[in-house]
Amino acid sequence: MIAEKANVLLVEDDNSLASVVRDYMVLSGYNVTLCEDGLTALDSFKKKKFDLCILDVMLPKMDGYALAEEIRKTDDITPILFLTSKSSKDDRIKGFKTGGDDFIIKPFNIEELLLRMEVFLKRSKASHSVQKIYRMGNTTFDYSNFQLIIEMPVASQRIKRKSKQPPLIRRLTEKEAEVLYSLCSNMHKVVKRDEILRKVWGSDDYFLGRSLDVFISKLRRYLSADPLVEIENHHGVGFKLSIKS
Repeated sequence: MIAEKANVLLVEDDNSLASVVRDYMVLSGYNVTLCEDGLTALDSFKKKKFDLCILDVMLPKMDGYALAEEIRKTDDITPILFLTSKSSKDDRIKGFKTGGDDFIIKPFNIEELLLRMEVFLKRSKASHSVQKIYRMGNTTFDYSNFQLIIEMPVASQRIKRKSKQPPLIRRLTEKEAEVLYSLCSNMHKVVKRDEILRKVWGSDDYFLGRSLDVFISKLRRYLSADPLVEIENHHGVGFKLSIKS
């Protein structure tokens, strides 16, 4: 049982499954808000602070993917877990692209769900309590706050004398921050794909490998504003974060 009660948003339209899952969560020490459709869940999310969101994919009024996208418009940090009977590569990639952090495939073991919840909550708490700052090129990665801060270079000395461009600040999702942290903590070294997968997702299966590629593409896009920072792809091996001098 967790020491402090975390607030969990559970969105599931199967009444019997939802009741069982909610009861187990409450017995395990969580505060649970249960919603049966996506629109009601979005309204609840806007009114209350949640530590974790668990979303069924197939929902009335607004499906889980659309709900995750709406949540990510205002919150890049709260972990999102999808409950789904869909386990194809495309479904997983779509889920990660919409802002999800993990999948629980139906039918699932309730103990596994509770353990995954606890892992995400502990990881989130630890990343906020321990400050880790990485400076690379014109970029600062604040791991504890899931932030990328890029000092924008000025175009000329004439512009520099007139004004200083404000930094570009981007909030990362938890998974994006975990992947970037794996690279930053091994800067200028090749980090193996399976090592990142085991550390961030807890498994190195093929489908998760495809998901990792999605996250690497996102990070490259975010970092493209800094010409001094590059994520190199070492085919068949892994990735390396390099800083140009």
